[in-house]
Amino acid sequence: MPTLILVRHGRSTANTAGVLAGRTPAVALDERGAAQAAALPARLAGIPLAVAVTSPLQRCRETLGPLVDARPGLRLENDERITECDYGDWSGRKLGELADEPLMEVVQQHPSAAAFPGGESMREMQARAVAAVRDWNARVEETSGAEVTYLMCSHGDIIKSLVADALGMHLDLFQRISVEPCSVTVIRYTRLRPYLVRLGDTGDLASLVPREDGGGAGSERDAAIGGGAGAA
Repeated sequence: MPTLILVRHGRSTANTAGVLAGRTPAVALDERGAAQAAALPARLAGIPLAVAVTSPLQRCRETLGPLVDARPGLRLENDERITECDYGDWSGRKLGELADEPLMEVVQQHPSAAAFPGGESMREMQARAVAAVRDWNARVEETSGAEVTYLMCSHGDIIKSLVADALGMHLDLFQRISVEPCSVTVIRYTRLRPYLVRLGDTGDLASLVPREDGGGAGSERDAAIGGGAGAA
């Protein structure tokens, strides 16, 4: 089954302002985020992509802009199911003031029980994101074959929840996962289980480029006893 490259959007103006953006419209990348997005095509150079799927929010579309410009044939698709969590009444508020809300302790310690006032629950967020990935896995495999790689650009909590699902972790443990702005997380899905190949990587991705012998990071069909030899 396919390999999924998950990209968190670049640093946004809400990130630097300490605001929980949620689905607030017109939240753009800041200067650092734009630079991160500009570096993405070089980081992904040589990695064939069947399609790029994005959250419809501006900061994600801006993150993929340079990549789409660099690859004119790359199809870009919107998917509402990988948009940001609906934080409801919390959207647009300062993170500092939200820290005093009783619900924040639930979000941090027992997120599977957390539901945002006027928004959605974190369980609902994970369920729709996982459903989107399963759907896209089937789509790209049907059109491009089992060895296909595709990309999704989404948000921190969405990516963390997808990693938790891939690792078989309960959602209550997903706050132990960290993904920085414009970091790359790679999950390879197989018939038996997913493999987490990269997590929150902000550096070089050359080892993900397919080799002529069909190898490369994430190409294994089963777990390597002893840990494997790594990239060539």
